[in-house]
Amino acid sequence: MALKRMDNVGIVVEDLGAAIDFFQELGLELEGRAMIEGEWAGRVTGLGDQCVEIAMMRTPDGHSRLELSRFLRPEVVADHRNAEVNALGYLRVMFAVDDLDETLQRLSTRGARLVGDVVQYKDAYRLCYIRGPEGILIGLAQELSPSE
Repeated sequence: MALKRMDNVGIVVEDLGAAIDFFQELGLELEGRAMIEGEWAGRVTGLGDQCVEIAMMRTPDGHSRLELSRFLRPEVVADHRNAEVNALGYLRVMFAVDDLDETLQRLSTRGARLVGDVVQYKDAYRLCYIRGPEGILIGLAQELSPSE
């Protein structure tokens, strides 16, 4: 059986409300919030007795989702939020945007800061990395039309 589709990417945060606000400003839609706890949940993650508040965010095209999680139990054990771009492991999520400059302006009101520079790759893309809520690394890509 072949892979059907990617269901979601998960990001663990401390302030779920601020993360929801940030990703809504980016353009994702809140599908819902829930508390996940119980023996079954701990068996899936291997964490045993866990209690996690989650928010599921959906991209405007409806094809991708981002699961934001705030662990109440057990405590968070590691912090990779300020890792450099070349650190091992899952590190960033990249979103396609219509207007990179306008998106950066909007997200700056939510505390986003540019990591390096906005760069242009050939005649195809304008790209950048930003640090979002709690230092989460996010890539933004604007596809250029032939006239840009």
